[in-house]
Amino acid sequence: MTLDSQLQPRLTGLGERCRQVLEGSWTVGEREGVSFAYTRPSPGRYRWQWYWDSCFAAMAWRHFDPARSRAELETLLAAARPDGFIGHTIFWEHEVTGPRALFYNVIHRDDFMTATIQPPALAFAWRLAVGDPALEPRIVAHHAALAAERDLDGDGLLWILQPDESGLDASPQFDPIWGDRAQGLPGFVELVRRNREREFRIQAVRADGDPVVCEVLTNVIHGLSRLALGLPSTTPALIERCYDEPSGLFLPAVTPPIKQRFPVTVAALSPLALPDLPDEIGHRLARYVFDSHRFWTTVPAPSVSIDEPSFSLREHFEGLRRYWRGPTWINSTWLLWRGLVRLGYEEQAAALARAIAETVSREGLREFYDPHDGRGMGAEDFAWSALVLELLDPANASAGIPASG
Repeated sequence: MTLDSQLQPRLTGLGERCRQVLEGSWTVGEREGVSFAYTRPSPGRYRWQWYWDSCFAAMAWRHFDPARSRAELETLLAAARPDGFIGHTIFWEHEVTGPRALFYNVIHRDDFMTATIQPPALAFAWRLAVGDPALEPRIVAHHAALAAERDLDGDGLLWILQPDESGLDASPQFDPIWGDRAQGLPGFVELVRRNREREFRIQAVRADGDPVVCEVLTNVIHGLSRLALGLPSTTPALIERCYDEPSGLFLPAVTPPIKQRFPVTVAALSPLALPDLPDEIGHRLARYVFDSHRFWTTVPAPSVSIDEPSFSLREHFEGLRRYWRGPTWINSTWLLWRGLVRLGYEEQAAALARAIAETVSREGLREFYDPHDGRGMGAEDFAWSALVLELLDPANASAGIPASG
């Protein structure tokens, strides 16, 4: 941990606090003869295994107990279908029940896991925390299954059929696409119902003329995993399909096309994390990050540009949970931090790391934070906020990518 000496006294106990949350969220057991061991995203609110939450938890565990990193990711692999598919939520302890059955993406109420995805971080997390994912056939099969099912145009990019498949849930970038069926609105239940009838098959969704989306952050995570596997980069394809040259931002591609403007969100900046992103594009994205009227807040970077009408810090928007509409999330900020370090913005990257580290040290591991004053919001003891440990050493900015990547 190499943050400046003035900060170190104020961070006393941060590592131990992260360890305590991870250990307090660790659960082990067995279902139908299959052992599991994973980190609950938040013991009080999220008790099942979420795909990308487990990947982030494995990255954090590597600072304390690499064996648990491996066990976490092995548990994801233990849930895989024979073709390698892994859903975004796995119900190890009991099936989904109650009102959640209306909007969780299961085909049948007793399904073992959802039929939809989250950003495919498994290979990248394995490379960062365990070893070479190309040597584990189940990881290779998993990522191949995703490509076979979701690479609709053969260019290596993945497409999603619902907002929650991006992990960004109710981000306002999806409002122009799904309208009153966007996540967090009453119509979302109808979107899930309709997709359940089609067994969440994206080809059927597209054939019916409903929206499918090539979402940016999903493909950043996918691109990092491909590089971790030693596969050809999808960065050129992402630039060709999603980079908006006039604005210098990355915007989702939608089929059928839409004409509405996309709000500027942190997803538009997330390609900063790609190690082979051309520097010219990276510097344009960095200017957005450093703009105090957009993303350079007291605790960067908010999930929505603060000058956007859709920016909101309320945990419950109009009485409904509409996450990713303003607060700062540590996982997306960590992606930006990696790019800033790579591009040589040492001072700004250190300032971002200090702001995040001080906030987590003061507020604890919360689900998200007020970007203006750092107030902790959402779920408590939120495991992936232990990613703050990655920001304590600039050398971690290149972790998880093979030297040839």
